Amino acid sequence: MQAGANRPLAGIVVLDFGQVYQGPYATLLMAKAGADVIKIEPPQGEPLRRRAPPGKSTTFPIAMLNSNKRAITLNLKHAEGRALLFRIVERSDVLLENFAPGVMDRLGVGWGVLHRINPRLVYASGSGYGLTGPDRDNLAMDLTIQAVSGLIAATGFPDGPPVKAGPAVVDFISGIHLYAATLTALFERERTGRGRLVEVAMQEAAYATLTSQLHAYFETGQAPPRTGNASHGRVPLNVYPTNDGYVAMNIAVEEHWHNLLRAMGREDLRGDPRFADNAARVANREATDALVAAWTRTLGKMEVFAIAKRRRIPLAPVRDVDEVMRDRHMHERGMLEWIEHDEIGRIVVPTTPLRIHGADPVDTVPSPKLGQHNREIYGDWLGLSAAEIAALEQNSVI
Repeated sequence: MQAGANRPLAGIVVLDFGQVYQGPYATLLMAKAGADVIKIEPPQGEPLRRRAPPGKSTTFPIAMLNSNKRAITLNLKHAEGRALLFRIVERSDVLLENFAPGVMDRLGVGWGVLHRINPRLVYASGSGYGLTGPDRDNLAMDLTIQAVSGLIAATGFPDGPPVKAGPAVVDFISGIHLYAATLTALFERERTGRGRLVEVAMQEAAYATLTSQLHAYFETGQAPPRTGNASHGRVPLNVYPTNDGYVAMNIAVEEHWHNLLRAMGREDLRGDPRFADNAARVANREATDALVAAWTRTLGKMEVFAIAKRRRIPLAPVRDVDEVMRDRHMHERGMLEWIEHDEIGRIVVPTTPLRIHGADPVDTVPSPKLGQHNREIYGDWLGLSAAEIAALEQNSVI
């Protein structure tokens, strides 16, 4: 934890039981806002740790999502482990977990118990379907939530099967919501002095992403078909080939269309009734897309992007992860940075997209090893002796 109070969450202690992507991303945002985040894992490590090569405790996702945290191990199945957690909770502001509903309660460390120990504690729970309701106990992964929430049905080409989003979008959407719920409760606590249970269900967090599909449904009364990279109601809006890749374009207003005609050298088409307005272009979708593709194919994707930038056309090159992680703009803004990690080498990690102007930045500290701060937390913070810590290790409590 870095010294300095000019950070929004300075002085806030967060107990991070997050695992995989959702919980750890929420707490990464807190750490990068200045909170003291203590990552608490079972002695064998959270699931992403277990994918590390023999003799190591770090995978790339661990390194990416756990910068600026301290790490301890704690066995909540052991009575002494639960007693240690109670002592830590007394001195903490937030506990965040994204276990299956009921896990913490069955261990005897759920909201009801911890709230009695520390009424100021904000308890944040992330799950697939929520803490209540008939689907509460359904197993949830990013893929299955993409399916049940409607995302997969809306993705793909009309003549092909439904397709999941490539990245784990629901894990991160719900992680952002979990961060927001936690900070909302902390804000309320400043007024009331009392903590609160907050929760985010992945399924519910994903719902708002269906806005365009819902709009089409309420216009027609039917679930809209998949459209691939195109749009139901706007043309051109698609991904177009270039001589070295692809570009994505969204002509949102008529000014953009006229700018595109100038860029393509086709101002002769201004009076063509097939392209007179968006409704005409929707009716003549194939002709419009063929017109645009005939132009983009003659150029490289960065050439098309440069022309579109000059002409104020909403367009971007389709980039792969290697191109994105080297993005000069995000590196210059401090969103991405290269670090040396002692277990996995030189990597790019994100800082935070939350820019709090005027606050002191939090310098990146690489993610900790499993249990790296056991002696610091249990010894320096809780005041246990070296002999007591050794006994906890011997008894598999930590």
